[in-house]
Amino acid sequence: MSNLNEEADPGPTLATNRTMDMVVSLLFIALGSVFMVDSWRIGIGWIEGSGPASGFFPFYISLFMALASLVNLQRAFVHAEPGGEESFVGRDSFKRVLFLLGPTLIYVLAIQYLGIYVSSAIFITAFMIASRAHIQQAVLVGIGTSVALFLMFEVWFLVPLPKGPLEALIGY
Repeated sequence: MSNLNEEADPGPTLATNRTMDMVVSLLFIALGSVFMVDSWRIGIGWIEGSGPASGFFPFYISLFMALASLVNLQRAFVHAEPGGEESFVGRDSFKRVLFLLGPTLIYVLAIQYLGIYVSSAIFITAFMIASRAHIQQAVLVGIGTSVALFLMFEVWFLVPLPKGPLEALIGY
């Protein structure tokens, strides 16, 4: 895998801007619809003497979100946007995204077992090494960042974050 900072040819087009406009619009219409249905379930009316029901504002925000997405979908269908047929992502660019996505998903899962501080130290160190940093520098930055986060959240802000067996071993 090449250095993450290098510019590279994106390769053959996997999706155009127009296609992604349609996909995102459909996802937001679906999301808005789910929220509208649930808001309707808990009530969207006006309660005399109390004001709006619990679902009133979420319903209308979701309705406007779905309507705006419907307008975007319509515009994508009629080619109203300049540059709509330009490449959104190429094969090589998408590989670089997956290069980041896979380890990020592993990091999120590792938090459950190792805690956020140990997982973060490993994640940062691994990415620095993958970006061709010196191993000693990567280890120092990974551990230093995790220690700084620990001090900031646990000591100064008194906000407990998920901990793993290492923190339990040292008494936190």
